[in-house]
Amino acid sequence: MDAHEIRNSYLAFLEERGHTVIERAPLVPRGDTSTLFNGSGMQSLLPYLLGESHPDGPRLTDSQPCVRAQDIDDVGDNRHTTFFEMLGNWSLGDYFKEEQIRQFFTFLVDVVGLDPSKIYVTCFIGDAENGIPRDDEAAGIWQKVFAERGISNGVAEIGSQGDGDARGVLPGERIFFYDGGENWWSRGGSLAGTPIGDPCGPDSEVFYDFGPEYQDPSFGLAHPASDGGQFMEIGNQVFMQYRRLEDGSFEELARRNVDFGGGLERIAAASIGSDDVFRISLLWPIIEALQDLTGRRYDDETAAMRIIADHLRGATFLAVDGVRPSNKEQGYVMRRLLRRAIRLALSLGLTENFFSSVVPVIADLYADDYPEVAASRDEVIAVLVKEEVAFRRTLEGGLLALSEYSGSTLTGADVFRLSDTHGFPKELSVEEARRLGIDVDDAWEVGFAEALEEQRARSRGATRLGAAGLPGGTHPA
Repeated sequence: MDAHEIRNSYLAFLEERGHTVIERAPLVPRGDTSTLFNGSGMQSLLPYLLGESHPDGPRLTDSQPCVRAQDIDDVGDNRHTTFFEMLGNWSLGDYFKEEQIRQFFTFLVDVVGLDPSKIYVTCFIGDAENGIPRDDEAAGIWQKVFAERGISNGVAEIGSQGDGDARGVLPGERIFFYDGGENWWSRGGSLAGTPIGDPCGPDSEVFYDFGPEYQDPSFGLAHPASDGGQFMEIGNQVFMQYRRLEDGSFEELARRNVDFGGGLERIAAASIGSDDVFRISLLWPIIEALQDLTGRRYDDETAAMRIIADHLRGATFLAVDGVRPSNKEQGYVMRRLLRRAIRLALSLGLTENFFSSVVPVIADLYADDYPEVAASRDEVIAVLVKEEVAFRRTLEGGLLALSEYSGSTLTGADVFRLSDTHGFPKELSVEEARRLGIDVDDAWEVGFAEALEEQRARSRGATRLGAAGLPGGTHPA
């Protein structure tokens, strides 16, 4: 199945099981200033997970486009993207672990067609200090599910990721217990970081095994939570059954919820037997367009083409949702994505504008399933092309100025000067310097902040002189 078919089959599968398909949330959260973007399907549903009644009932499902700008430096490998789709379903006080585990496993095996022998799962090992037991319930359900398919269902206690790196997987093991750093869900990222008042709970993650030949031995032995490459997470079932209190302890929620999120791109990659998400139907046409434009092969320019494809896809969806390139907040992230794409395009020999050739490919990939993409197609192309034209002028001057630092160390003051004089973004200066082999001061961010503050101090002084009508001053706006 391609990604388009998986998305639609998932929604139909859940709808058949009594779920209401809800509209996606915009990438920029409404009324939530704590984060720049919707980075998960549950973000806009938090009030309902805390107890409010949803107007569409207790069983919900959707496919939610997400942006995680914090992953920008990881893009270039085979599985990280700043933009992705999260298949989601929720039970708001309705079904719990048994039905959730069974329906996701059934979807993966009977609908998508994944080999059940390549599916591995994890559960929460418990935390005695906080009085939270090991999640034997989830593990027991998984054991039954695997046994019914004639698949090995051995259970292993691992602990931390580091413990797993040293231990690996033993024959017959299928279900693995990890600690609160791996198998506890909260918005704080771990059991210890769970915010006061937030819903939280153990989770059960689902992984696809691509085979031992994909494991990078520098990460240690292969196991589900390893970063080594053999296993890839394709879904996470959060069982929200606790809330953290003011004193730091945890209490059981009166209404238990299920919050499921599955990576569409990763499930699609598993379905074609590729550990490379950029080979799926939602990304490969973008790669093909880049190959046609550059005359270069993906296998030879893998990282650059992955970054360009991801960044332009993310920027396209941001533009659909009304974000425009700027120097503030969401607009700044969008601008950074576009400028990184342009800079890397230069490394592929694309010295001319190319957004007008690639962005329509992206828009057309989503037009059938997201009507808003089709409706804003021409406007989105125009917005991104305008930014490309403007930045290419800035880029030429900035790269020329940056080349003058060859053989020296780029300091924070230098980075500020490139930004202030040439409009060269600070992150881009550092990234490009490292690509060119120019040393970068480890404390460049401190030096940049100091140089920025010095300029602000000078500006404040000049404004005061201008207000007094003295030479050398500027009149306040």
